Amino acid sequence: MSFEEPYSGLKVIDLSQGIAGPYCAMLLAQWGADVIKIEPPEGDWARMLGPRYGDHTAFSVAGNIGKRALALDLKSAAGKTALEKVIAGADVFIEGFRPGVIDRLDLGYERVKTLSPGIIYVSISGYGQTGPLANKPAMDPILQAYTGFMTANADGSGTPMRAQPIIVDMTTALYAYQAVAASLFAKRDDPTSRYLDISLMAAAANLQVVRFMSTMQEGAEPPPGSTPSGVYRTKDGFTHILILKERDWLSFCDALDLKDFKANKDYRDNRKRAADQDKINARIEPVLLSKSSAEWSELFTALGLMNTAVLDYMQFATEPQAIATNLITNLPQPGYPAAPTMLNLPGHPPLKPGTDKATAPVLGRHTREILAKSGMQAEEIETLIKSGIAIAAD
Repeated sequence: MSFEEPYSGLKVIDLSQGIAGPYCAMLLAQWGADVIKIEPPEGDWARMLGPRYGDHTAFSVAGNIGKRALALDLKSAAGKTALEKVIAGADVFIEGFRPGVIDRLDLGYERVKTLSPGIIYVSISGYGQTGPLANKPAMDPILQAYTGFMTANADGSGTPMRAQPIIVDMTTALYAYQAVAASLFAKRDDPTSRYLDISLMAAAANLQVVRFMSTMQEGAEPPPGSTPSGVYRTKDGFTHILILKERDWLSFCDALDLKDFKANKDYRDNRKRAADQDKINARIEPVLLSKSSAEWSELFTALGLMNTAVLDYMQFATEPQAIATNLITNLPQPGYPAAPTMLNLPGHPPLKPGTDKATAPVLGRHTREILAKSGMQAEEIETLIKSGIAIAAD
């Protein structure tokens, strides 16, 4: 064990697809676990989401770097038997089917813990394992709508808006990872198996806990936390500013030459500014149009005000701050004509291009290797491959 690989020696079976479950398992792989990605012969559907390069998309790369890949047809008795051999001795099992599906595959919690006593079994679903919506299909944007996020993110006209980044899936992955990490820590003193029920609904709701609590308490959408705050047009784009403290308000008034606002003692109280936010915005919006985003950023930053020019991904990737902190990386991947631009994980040593930990496997890349290590004879493995029950890319 080391700081870089504290989960070295752990065996993880990842039967999930998409991104929430796979990303959770990917994090375990990056911290040293041997994560075995189980896919059907046609592959994880994440391999088909968005622009495809060979056997990969951004979803399948981001969710699976550092894993080993095994492709099996679990609808066949031989495929399930082979997987049971692979599961033996596993420490963590992750599945992401709708409630009931995993039991029909005879790989539910009760069954798996007989194959590997002490297993940490993770079920990731849309709405949870029980309740009237348990079997309803769901993906990230659906849960954004259902849990109130889109309403809280409404545009100026009041139209609910979706956040394009898959924030619910990623939040679910992070909550699942922290639950697994806590369970692994607890197993030092309690070796029994445990079941973790993680849903996109619960993750999406918890992501919004502060605003949710405020809304429930007030019985309505909470007032602005600070005024002025938000995105404003500039001469060449947009800037985001956030003014909260009294001294910041006074500095902001100086920057925009708002002498009357600065002299108004009522406006030194954020709550009173919030009550007059339409009047304040009407005054500052035309002033902000007089300079570029970069000019305002330089001025506001010099005054110690929270602000930034609003960037897109292409701009952010070239930002000196992102480069100085080694956030951006290029990692070659199978099928990509050039190494795709990716991100190094927070708190984790930067990945080394070309290594197994920095590579997402193609479908069935490690099928022979995994089955052989699980005790199957070469002839048995080749029979599975020839029959199409197993897929091998090597």
